Amino acid sequence: MLSSRVHLVPTTVRLARSLICNSSCSAMDLKALLSSLNDFASLSFAESWDNVGLLVEPSPPHTVNTLFLTNDLTEEVMEEALRKKADLILSYHPPIFRPMKRITWKTWKERLVIRALENRVAIYSPHTAYDAAPQGVNSWLAKGLGICTHRPIHPSKAPSHPTEGTHRVEFNVNHAQDLEKVISAVKGISDVSVTSFSARTDGEEQTRISLNCSQQALMQVVAFLSQNRQLYQKTEILSLEKPLLLRTGMGRLCTLDEPVSLATMIERIKTHLKLSHVRLALGVGRTLESQVKTVALCAGSGSSVLQGAEADLYLTGEMSHHDILDTASQGINVILCEHSNTERGFLSDLRDMLGAHLESKVNIILSETDRDPLHVI
Repeated sequence: MLSSRVHLVPTTVRLARSLICNSSCSAMDLKALLSSLNDFASLSFAESWDNVGLLVEPSPPHTVNTLFLTNDLTEEVMEEALRKKADLILSYHPPIFRPMKRITWKTWKERLVIRALENRVAIYSPHTAYDAAPQGVNSWLAKGLGICTHRPIHPSKAPSHPTEGTHRVEFNVNHAQDLEKVISAVKGISDVSVTSFSARTDGEEQTRISLNCSQQALMQVVAFLSQNRQLYQKTEILSLEKPLLLRTGMGRLCTLDEPVSLATMIERIKTHLKLSHVRLALGVGRTLESQVKTVALCAGSGSSVLQGAEADLYLTGEMSHHDILDTASQGINVILCEHSNTERGFLSDLRDMLGAHLESKVNIILSETDRDPLHVI
């Protein structure tokens, strides 16, 4: 009886949440909802090769009452979304990735677009933006390891520079009569901000000019300086880097508070991901009793992200055969769980986080048919 009651609690909670939301949720305009989603996790965090954001848009205005979450948008999942009256499908993986030259009934991805537009359903994909986000997929995956601290393996850069411009140009002006000419000239160039301060060079008082400028403005500044070499000296041109975001980025390097055996770690991961099996490659010289203190992880396909990370264990969905051999040869254990099994569980947390972020203005539901295409038999 105790076991039965424990299994019934989540269902009851989900039903209560759904009933409360159905009676109290209002709705959101699609554009306002997209803005809120970007506030939750900026699309600027996504990798440059990725295809994220709004992928299918019904003719505006479009009101969203029901937001439907899925890891993969297959035709089966699409039919479920339509049955449940979804107005916006958030598909973690983008169903449209490569350019489409036509929209016909021939391929399943084309049919997804047709079904969405026919039924006025928008499709949005965050993909690697959610991988990188501090509260995203990789941080959720790290929760299954036990108590640990973690940081991105490859930190993201801030979307903008901390100051104006992409470059800084600094130089000294020798004479007061030249200073006015130089400042007047550079202030006439668009996208340039000018500051000046006193500087002593070789015992002589001079004025140091500092210019922050865009890439395009830099060319004009350099052209001016080249034509007026007699006016300045001691020139430096600096490229301004966007600062790293220490909690945002690809992958996670996790350090456990207390080391555990590899066997214990395997069970923790299986429990967190609700899996009966995982695939294991033992590192050279390692056993199931070997201690695990550091774990490098990447949801989905992690080879490129994990490569070179120093850890006792690599955890990801899939890696190539040769990458596994390479990693194991270094004494690093590898656990593979299949691609989407390392991602899908995050959607339950996402539902709760978005519910709070959107102030329960829309009904948020999880797909019940979405699943990894691979099965152990």
